[in-house]
Amino acid sequence: MGMYKESIDFAREADREDTLSEFRGRFWFPELNGKEARYFTGNSLGLQPKAVEKYLQEEVEDWKKWGVEGHFHSRRPWFAYHEFFSESLSRIVGCKPSECVAMGSLTANLHLLLVSFYRPTKQRFKIICEQRPFPSDTYAFHSQARFHGFDPAEAVVELKPREGEYLLHTEDILRTIEEHKDELALVCLGGVNYFTGQLFDMQAITEAAHRAGAFAGFDLAHAAGNAELKLHDWDVDFACWCSYKYLNSGPGGVAGIYVHERFSRRTDIPRFEGWWGHEPETRFRMEGAFVPMEGAGAWQLSNAPVFTMACHRASLDVFDAAGMDRLRAKSLKLTGYLEFLLKKIIEEKGPQSLRIITPEDPAQRGCQLSLIFPAKGKEVFEAVTQAGIIADWREPNVMRIAPVPLYNRFEDVFVFAEVLKNQL
Repeated sequence: MGMYKESIDFAREADREDTLSEFRGRFWFPELNGKEARYFTGNSLGLQPKAVEKYLQEEVEDWKKWGVEGHFHSRRPWFAYHEFFSESLSRIVGCKPSECVAMGSLTANLHLLLVSFYRPTKQRFKIICEQRPFPSDTYAFHSQARFHGFDPAEAVVELKPREGEYLLHTEDILRTIEEHKDELALVCLGGVNYFTGQLFDMQAITEAAHRAGAFAGFDLAHAAGNAELKLHDWDVDFACWCSYKYLNSGPGGVAGIYVHERFSRRTDIPRFEGWWGHEPETRFRMEGAFVPMEGAGAWQLSNAPVFTMACHRASLDVFDAAGMDRLRAKSLKLTGYLEFLLKKIIEEKGPQSLRIITPEDPAQRGCQLSLIFPAKGKEVFEAVTQAGIIADWREPNVMRIAPVPLYNRFEDVFVFAEVLKNQL
């Protein structure tokens, strides 16, 4: 594709050359001012895949046709419904199919995993996390610490950026782990920080946590379907994610977890148990003690939420066809083009116009760029909306823009940058 150019012709040519361009046609776009919107908020809620309606309709029909017998006779039998996701999810998060399962909702899953992986003692009770993870994670860590009888102010160690900075340095994270190693129970960060868009070095963080004798886990809400992940190879202990952002599976859609295979079938770790985590061969005998099924599935509590899972299946089909490697390759180009155009604006309008706080190194970010506006940011955001562009505003002065490779175009990025330039 050569060097980037600041022209609509360049953007359209890049779209013509895009081998993933057909996937855009598989999604519904909302309208703004009577026209199809340019949508940059896949980091908040992904667009609806067009196949969702068909998949949902099939489940509604099978319920009507079969009643309870649908557990075994429907097109996708409900008894084994969670099994239809693990292959696809394993490619998205980089693990073995047995190490991941579609289940539950994000924060509920995080709590279930903390039951197993936050096991504080008088000596080891600290959790290291970001200063500003998504608030739900903060609530989870604080309430878990209190539940175990610890003061969150002492138990939860927050990683703060250096003075005047927004991002965390990997060496600072590793040093903090080292400093607290004798009291450390768990290191748990977001894979990608929701506010800054920073993608953390999960492998280095996991290695440091393990050296310190602690568990390492990640909330991948902003990483799953966005960055290339290799959870198994990185030796991560556990992870959880939602499916409604980059995974396009609908508001509050079914979430997912990963647990490293070294914990499979172990009965000596604490776990809140439910019937769907019991081995399937004897699940319906309804007798005796809990026998964990193999892999991450043992952490399931309840039977599959079939209707939200139908939406999830429609989206994962698209990921299966596109492939994370190809999506990531396009993402690097597309976000790189957005960065190129924004830097042009900064050159022209001066550093007081806007600032990109997401890392410049593409290896330290997904597709999201977070922009700080020192002045009149809200007016700029309102003008962007008026121009038919759906972006995301975070008080007091940050706009988050996520050019998602599945359905965003180079032309969308160019038009957004032009609107921005005319407002600054």
